[in-house]
Amino acid sequence: MPANRIRLAMIGAGIYARNAHAPALRELPDHFEVAAIYSRTEANARALADSFDHPVDVTTDLGTLLARDDIDAVDILLPIERTPATIEQALAAGKHVISEKPAAPDVDTGRRLLTYKQGFPDLVWMVAEQYRYEPAFLHAIKLIDEGIIGRVITCQWLLVMPLAQTPYYQTAWRRSPAHQGGFLLDTGVHHVAGLRMLFGEVAQVSAAAISIRPDLPPLDTLAATLVFENGIIGSYGATYASAGPWRNALNIIGDAGVLYVERPYLEIVRPNMEPERRQMWEVNERSTNTMLRDFAQVIRGEKAQVVATAEQAVQDVAVVEALLRAAATRQTQAVERVV
Repeated sequence: MPANRIRLAMIGAGIYARNAHAPALRELPDHFEVAAIYSRTEANARALADSFDHPVDVTTDLGTLLARDDIDAVDILLPIERTPATIEQALAAGKHVISEKPAAPDVDTGRRLLTYKQGFPDLVWMVAEQYRYEPAFLHAIKLIDEGIIGRVITCQWLLVMPLAQTPYYQTAWRRSPAHQGGFLLDTGVHHVAGLRMLFGEVAQVSAAAISIRPDLPPLDTLAATLVFENGIIGSYGATYASAGPWRNALNIIGDAGVLYVERPYLEIVRPNMEPERRQMWEVNERSTNTMLRDFAQVIRGEKAQVVATAEQAVQDVAVVEALLRAAATRQTQAVERVV
């Protein structure tokens, strides 16, 4: 094994830690050695530790874990409301940080964290927004830049996500969220990250939001119009209340064709030509692996900056916050600029 592997502690042992981060870390042995796992529930930490093929320490004492000088970095996978204080605690302990999205529960907290991070210029704080590493989005950007559908005019993205059919539905903090918007923030930052990657900054938004299911508070359905700074206009909608089948493709409409982005697929449709469908994951690494590798490379000085910066992640929060504000006021809202 490489001598410069990063000794990593996982802070949190919930569903996403088990299903996404741990499998990716197991596939990156040249970059990381998972040295310890923290959870408030020892049994959860132990179960996750046992999934690795080497001894992993287990603890319910976060302060003691962060005081260890043999831990280089932490992967924070905690409920949204607990994440900001843990980021600050980890930075103060001299640890590099990757924290799950969203960067913060609101823009004000995000700005505070960015200011706090300035006191630790030698440390990396990255937000785990894997959409910024998603091969389908990255390839779509390339095709748009090549002019394959001509000039982009508008985009449409309607997502139907039957949340009750997923394991995340049972997560207590998601069922009774302390953060604004509930799933509209928790998952919405993913969608905003993808839209901003493809079309640039969002200047203003209008929106309406409603609650259909009382078990998905405070809101579970959103319909919005977005105006991007480059003049592109688009519609974005999401509902977690329906179980109906739906193709969750992002439709990008140009003056010479249409590009459908539906992870991990892309489909190109142009006049007088056969549609072309491409699968990205057959030839590209999955986005979580690429994201964690990016984190390791910046820590080791092999790259200057991660792709998924904390600043970009706070800007994603700013767009969602503007959407929620627009829905509450029934008025068009400008998006606060963080980056």
